[in-house]
Amino acid sequence: MGPMPRAVTGSRADGRYAEHTVRSRSLWERALGVLPGGNTRTTVFQEPYPLYLERGHGSRVVDVDGVERIDFINNYTSLVHGHCHPGSVEAVQRQAARLVSAAGPGELEVEMAERLRERVPSIELTRFTNSGTEATMQAIRAARAFTGRTRIATFAGAYHGTHDYANAIPASPSDTPGGPGIPQGVADSLVVAPFNDRERTRAVVEPHLGDLAAIVVEPVMGAAGVIPPDEGFLPFLRELADAAGALLVFDEVIAFRVGYHGAQGRYRVVPDVTALGKIIGGGLPIGAFGGRAEVMELFDPRDERRLAHGGTFNGNPLSMAAGLAALDALTEAELDRLETLGADLEAGLDRVLAESGRPARVTRVGSLFNLHLGATSIREHSDALAGDLEGLRRLHLALLGHGILSTPRGMGCLSTPMSGTEIDAFVEAVGLALGELD
Repeated sequence: MGPMPRAVTGSRADGRYAEHTVRSRSLWERALGVLPGGNTRTTVFQEPYPLYLERGHGSRVVDVDGVERIDFINNYTSLVHGHCHPGSVEAVQRQAARLVSAAGPGELEVEMAERLRERVPSIELTRFTNSGTEATMQAIRAARAFTGRTRIATFAGAYHGTHDYANAIPASPSDTPGGPGIPQGVADSLVVAPFNDRERTRAVVEPHLGDLAAIVVEPVMGAAGVIPPDEGFLPFLRELADAAGALLVFDEVIAFRVGYHGAQGRYRVVPDVTALGKIIGGGLPIGAFGGRAEVMELFDPRDERRLAHGGTFNGNPLSMAAGLAALDALTEAELDRLETLGADLEAGLDRVLAESGRPARVTRVGSLFNLHLGATSIREHSDALAGDLEGLRRLHLALLGHGILSTPRGMGCLSTPMSGTEIDAFVEAVGLALGELD
């Protein structure tokens, strides 16, 4: 028997949440009998209990209690066009009437691979998966097979999914890699550096250059706090990988939305392998990894060196159809508009934070942003951890009461159905919510 449901007590925001989420609490208590913690996705759990959502359209979602909110999570950045985008819905309906899945390739996966190569020229060949987790896992495997080496360098606080190598990454570079259920061999194969610190990264990585298979990095640290790279940091990693004869792997599962050519186009650094997911699926499950032909050819089933890579739903027609429609609608003009909206949001948040008198910082790249309380300099994950995390949790609950769906860690993103109206509503809600934290 697990822990009993917690009572909702304390601030005005806590009380309002309990009042407005009666059915969500009832569903969660029911879920406790069949799901560990009443949950099947750790990232969407929140205290005192999660909000259960029923439907969405555009930039709005409605929960099971009938309350509508503006969605600034967008399924943790995957819904760049918001909910039920007409193009993706129509594409899925059309494809579902023809073929849902089958034991054979289809034309849509060829079209999607061509589309990705057009947008990201470094991806000469592609393989599809069903999640970003699988994409980063296979990218790491490809790097090891190509180089014949074992060790992987990555960065403290990075989120590369939930496979063993991703879960072994510690929050701080001073912590030892590993964790419950992680084999010691996995932990020992990782070296962990601080993001945005060239000298400390060099000191951590250089002793292992002879056995280094890859440097794996989010070019924009997403879950760690939407932390942009310092000028010159990504080129430094490119040089470091080249000097070691290792591959540079970009995890753009989150960061791909920051530019038409992804983060690598925005920062003009070319990796050897790229992992993608989220927005390329148009709201359906998807992942992809691709890069230099000589690396990706290891997955060619005609090659005697081949790496086996199966997956019943890899490249499935529904995800391909929805994803193609989403990418078609994500034009350079739309991305420019999101960039402008993001800048307006950042300016508005800076203003209300200054008016509140609280030490705080907004980090933003394109349509991704993160609000940090109790911190004014955010360059690596440990900076974000040193902030007021409990204040962020309380702010999240308060925002729910003001019609805003955000995340307990302060991360958020924009979607194309949004306009200045939604930006103004978010800024106003943050100002009101901050006043309720006193």
